Amino acid sequence: MNLLHYASPFPTVRFIHTHHHRSRSTTTSTSPLSRARLFTVRASLPFPIQEAKYYRELEAAVDVVERACHLCVDVKSSLFSSDGRIVEKNDQTPVTVADFGVQALVSLELGKLFPSIPLVAEEDSAFVRSNNLEDPVVKAVTRQASAEDKPWTHDDVLKAIDRGGKEAFTFGTKPATYWVLDPIDGTRGFLKGSEALYVVGLALVVEGEIVLGVIGCPNWQYDSSNESTTEVQENRKNFAGSGIIMIAHIGCGVWTKRLSDMLYATTKMINGWTRCFVDGCCLIHEARFCAPDSQSSDSFPLSTTFSTTTITDSAGNKQILLLPTCCGSLCKYLMVASGRAAVYIHQAKVQTSIKIWDHAVGIICVLEAGGKVTDWKGRQVDLAADKDGRRIIYPSGGILVTNGNLHDQILDKISSVSSNV
Repeated sequence: MNLLHYASPFPTVRFIHTHHHRSRSTTTSTSPLSRARLFTVRASLPFPIQEAKYYRELEAAVDVVERACHLCVDVKSSLFSSDGRIVEKNDQTPVTVADFGVQALVSLELGKLFPSIPLVAEEDSAFVRSNNLEDPVVKAVTRQASAEDKPWTHDDVLKAIDRGGKEAFTFGTKPATYWVLDPIDGTRGFLKGSEALYVVGLALVVEGEIVLGVIGCPNWQYDSSNESTTEVQENRKNFAGSGIIMIAHIGCGVWTKRLSDMLYATTKMINGWTRCFVDGCCLIHEARFCAPDSQSSDSFPLSTTFSTTTITDSAGNKQILLLPTCCGSLCKYLMVASGRAAVYIHQAKVQTSIKIWDHAVGIICVLEAGGKVTDWKGRQVDLAADKDGRRIIYPSGGILVTNGNLHDQILDKISSVSSNV
């Protein structure tokens, strides 16, 4: 499938990479159709267009995820006021206007720029309709509309949400091209406050391969050890001290930038991007682990060999450190790709499906940062296992995400535990 491209108003800046990465074809579409369809976006990227085959698509993804994060911040700021709305889905996970607003916004923008590419996403409009949420969702989305857009109607927004629903598209058996969106991963973190992370995650799959991804985390806290006392105090006063955008493009690595620099700057900066790599830990007991919030220490896959602790300074040779501040799967991928954690172990449950939007963008971010992602048998995750909907994946045992150095060691431990059960 030929992807539609549009021109960027920003100059390119060349960065000198100090680590080798996979080479990749950098052919960019120059068809008459591509040249005729011009759009202005606000994003700028840390590598030249010549190095990235899907540069234009990534620009669009960064731009819409930035705005989606802004939508989340706006909704959250009024969440607990008299105008705030919090409701429950049938599976008892909390969901807000932000969930549906983000899906509508991303669907509207990507549908305008790339109308031939389907969207696979978490929500549909039935819940919005049945709970009389149309007005607050439309209001939230409209605030983030591009200046050149005509006003969006209730019908526009509801149709945009349904564009990502399970009934919107049937793929079949051939390799497919589609966007994958998790409008808010870590909804409980969204409701808990600033200590628990939540993210907006968007990935593009081309012919069955994840080629780019963008993660926006509005309440990510930076390490302030390199900042002045004045900067730290100022950052603590307002949102500008938190938030991150992580981008990945196949063959171009993983990069991050302060979300506040992108949301609140009067002009888009082309500097400020930081290249990310996984950490270099080589010993299991020295690694920092992420685990699902619902998983007890007794059910942790390595519990027969190691005990667990959440106290950083107390981990010994027979203990592993669990990081407790993450809600949602993509937050844990973000921790590994950024080097803050070395391992994320996701265990499959008999009565629970593993959804593609909880993993797709995280997979490319970890891989491009130098890590490794497989099922518990060491096999690649099959994105096409759900042939019709591309919504569910079936990894054997679960998913193992590591810095690469620890992957085989942990697979051996998991295999040993499984064989003794």
